Amino acid sequence: MSGFERVSLGRRPGVVGPLGQCLTARDLPSPDLDRWGPRRKAEVVVAIRGGLISLDEAVDRYRLSMEEVANWLNLFDRHGLKGLRVTHLKTYRAATS
Repeated sequence: MSGFERVSLGRRPGVVGPLGQCLTARDLPSPDLDRWGPRRKAEVVVAIRGGLISLDEAVDRYRLSMEEVANWLNLFDRHGLKGLRVTHLKTYRAATS
């Protein structure tokens, strides 16, 4: 093996994104992101669930709290992409309590 070949570190090369597209590490939202829309939140959620990035890596990369990311995971599991919309946050949080 030459020094230029990539070696897999046990990570998945890609997962199915929230809109059905192939999502790779290159497709993840920028770490400098200021505005989190539901699609971007969902991309992080499916990347975590699919093993593309770990929960700890996501928290560090995006400077989020563990609770916030855990909330995204829970809301996405229960309500899908719509559960991550800020406009419906109160409705969906009340339904999960």
